[in-house]
Amino acid sequence: MDTASFNQFVRDIYRSHAFIPLHEPRFLGNEKEYVNHTIDSTFVSSVGAFVNDFEEKMQSFANCQRAIATVNGTAALHIALLLAGVKQDDLVITQALTFVATCNALSYIGAEPIFIDVSRKTLGLCPKALQHYLQEQAFIDDQGVCRHRVSLKRISAVVPMHTFGHPVELDELQQVVKKWHLVLVEDSAESLGSYYKNQHTGTFGLVSALSFNGNKVITTGGGGMVLCQDEQLGTRAKHLTTTAKKPHPYEFFHDENGFNYRMPNLNAALGCAQMENLGIFLQKKRQLATQYQDFFADSEVTFVSEPEHCRSNYWLNAIICQDKAHRDRILEKTNQAQVMTRPIWTLMTKLPMYQQQGLHGDLSNSHWLEQRVVNIPSSVPLES
Repeated sequence: MDTASFNQFVRDIYRSHAFIPLHEPRFLGNEKEYVNHTIDSTFVSSVGAFVNDFEEKMQSFANCQRAIATVNGTAALHIALLLAGVKQDDLVITQALTFVATCNALSYIGAEPIFIDVSRKTLGLCPKALQHYLQEQAFIDDQGVCRHRVSLKRISAVVPMHTFGHPVELDELQQVVKKWHLVLVEDSAESLGSYYKNQHTGTFGLVSALSFNGNKVITTGGGGMVLCQDEQLGTRAKHLTTTAKKPHPYEFFHDENGFNYRMPNLNAALGCAQMENLGIFLQKKRQLATQYQDFFADSEVTFVSEPEHCRSNYWLNAIICQDKAHRDRILEKTNQAQVMTRPIWTLMTKLPMYQQQGLHGDLSNSHWLEQRVVNIPSSVPLES
């Protein structure tokens, strides 16, 4: 790949000679008006009409039973895991190639991850690798509980992440999860607006988590959302995220350990305005992905396209380089030219807080991708 040509190509897309970020937010509509409304009303905290409005908009968009807004995506995943019944000392299966928040949410509960390989087609949890690991390392006990053969610990859930907005192989994963009596919890932090067989990601598992960090498709500054496929779970999510306070006009009574995880009205106001342009953002991101795909068509790098039967949001566009040396040259030359690119995450098994836990399957694809994947500028292009 001619990095000079690539740098110029990116600058032409964004019509800028200045620094090109990896992904910056766009505020094209009513953001200031709605945020100012919360300030004028003084309802800037977790009590306010925009919180409920944002939840309803997301519930309708994703077509789920309930959507509960939280302060960030990690908090949403933490609550989702609790709703799924994950408990201290449980084992939870996830991918080694993920953002650290996936595992951090597990650690809050005191659960331990089992790291399974990803698929090169989706960059997400591989159903075949999952089935192979369970066949070799797990069994179903007399009570119908999935347990690790050596430690006898309960394996309670599977947490795939839709990497960069590309859906995992959900049909196959659901089959394995059902066979082994596990609960599917989707880490959908990156996949707002992504679909698997015309169904929105985050609605296949019992619960899931979205993120609205400043670098996501839409943003609330910081924020997340728990998507529930059960009305009662949604009610419980609302209860847990509001310090488990029983409703009362003036008394303070809390019936269990809860969390101060509710999204403030000020952030929700920003989210409501962003939702009004979500369709435009997704359309422009697909157009950008098509431009990149054409640019890289005859090069030695591979552009990461949406998997079969999927419609990806192309949150972060990515390329796969020939090897680590090739990757490093691209990273160096683009960043020197003030065109921001980034490698994929360091594998969780290499981080000090998780490398000693030791439970993982074969991670050949994860290691292969770690050495080759580069994210390239993916902000929504502005009109000329």
